[in-house]
Amino acid sequence: MNVNQIVNMVMRIFLRKGVNWGINKGTQMVSKRGKPGAAPTQANSSQSHEAREVAKRARKAAAITRRIGR
Repeated sequence: MNVNQIVNMVMRIFLRKGVNWGINKGTQMVSKRGKPGAAPTQANSSQSHEAREVAKRARKAAAITRRIGR
């Protein structure tokens, strides 16, 4: 391997980690859907819990499809 290939590989690793971090933060923000200090209502709490579970399942499904694609 030459230096250019190594640099590209390292840059892809960091870029992938950064994009995944951003996507995870975005899904967490959307699933919370409320002010941090406000007391959540029962309906809002169950809805946000559901949204977090859906996001978790979507991440797992994406990981499985990546494994199958290899």
